[in-house]
Amino acid sequence: MASVWTPDLKRWGKPHYLAIAEALADDIRTGRLSPGMRLPTQRALAEAIGLNFTTVSRGYVEAHKRGLIEGRVGQGTFVVDPARSARSAGPARPGRVGPVDFTMNLPPEPDQPALQARMRTSFAELSGDLANLLRYQGFGGTDDDKEAALRWLRGRGIVATRERLLICPGGHSALFGVLGQVARAGDTICAERITYPGIRTMAAHRGLRLLGLPMDRHGIDPDAFAAACTKAAPKALYLNPLLQNPTTATLSRSRREAIIAVARRYAVTIIEDDAYARICPTPPPSFAELAPEITYYVAGLAKCLGAGLRLAYLVAPSARAALPLGGALRAATVMASPIATALTTRWINDGTAEAIVQFVRDESAARQRIAASLLPPETYTADAHAFHAWITLPAGWTRSAFASQGRSAGLGVVASDPFCVTGAPPEAVRLCLGGPSTRQQITNRLERLAHALEGSPALASSYI
Repeated sequence: MASVWTPDLKRWGKPHYLAIAEALADDIRTGRLSPGMRLPTQRALAEAIGLNFTTVSRGYVEAHKRGLIEGRVGQGTFVVDPARSARSAGPARPGRVGPVDFTMNLPPEPDQPALQARMRTSFAELSGDLANLLRYQGFGGTDDDKEAALRWLRGRGIVATRERLLICPGGHSALFGVLGQVARAGDTICAERITYPGIRTMAAHRGLRLLGLPMDRHGIDPDAFAAACTKAAPKALYLNPLLQNPTTATLSRSRREAIIAVARRYAVTIIEDDAYARICPTPPPSFAELAPEITYYVAGLAKCLGAGLRLAYLVAPSARAALPLGGALRAATVMASPIATALTTRWINDGTAEAIVQFVRDESAARQRIAASLLPPETYTADAHAFHAWITLPAGWTRSAFASQGRSAGLGVVASDPFCVTGAPPEAVRLCLGGPSTRQQITNRLERLAHALEGSPALASSYI
């Protein structure tokens, strides 16, 4: 049963959210709150002491940071034993861990002890070949690396030859290289009107004109693509066709076939950025499978295994097309990291990669269920397997105001502006659910987000 704890916040002379944390610390120290005691829900406490929900939520977050309380999914918030908290904290250790950033679209990080141990063991085993891995290697990967890559791609339904495959240092370098092969400065490239912002940056650096195509909830409109082909004669069409970043839209097979028909009719090359392919358990066929002769296929591993790997598998339409592309990429990047490549090859061969993917699938689905249960359905667009969502703001909200105010409350959202290729950006934001955050952290922040979306922007601005 939850405690009827109702603190007196006036004595602390601090902002209410900090006063909540101070009161918790004092009541734990004096014994008024005992270890293991369940605290009132944030909403119940807000009603009891006459504060808004978000202020109380910020107070609980502050107390959690101090190690005073812990959240248990489906059970509530509990007082932590100070001695246990101190023991578990241990001595300070140097590291690269920073604040949780909900603006970065990262996959959930594996927290299963057995899987973590398996990943660490693989990493340690590489030390046996450390001298070789610290040397220059030929661009595109060794034969063993390519064989593992081809096996990984066959899991997506793509059958390619080694001559068409290049192993690149991340999806960005692969896409940038492809753009340089298919178009020259001043040429037009088509893309979704709301699209991955990286392609905007790369097109600008190449001096390319990026033309945004109208979309519906299933992706770009094939008729609009055909119209653009007659008017602008684009050299290529860039697509992020599965769990699209940021809208989570997925092109159906029939829509893909219609787009392919247009591309073939007007001799337009397709650039398929299939970053989320392995996350979706039953994806539609890729463009590389349906139309391999006109498709450059990029399978980055950042969204399924970890962004720090900086590795991508690139399949060209032909061995002839792969040769100049490989030369350009070699000139720009020298090679993919041998350490990252060897680790990925090991993970693919011993099944660790598939285990990580399965974890990401399961954890993403769990987080999407939390989001679907908390956020107003009319604002929330997502796929059950994605680890991001697209939030359409209610009337009265502007994307910039919501994003800037949300930052002060730990609500990491990105306004629609960087995703918009043409036209006025919609009043919408991207919300990320992955990264190192826990389900409890996700729940806490989504409760605050939902509360803000249900209320007046004028009222929310005073406490978000």
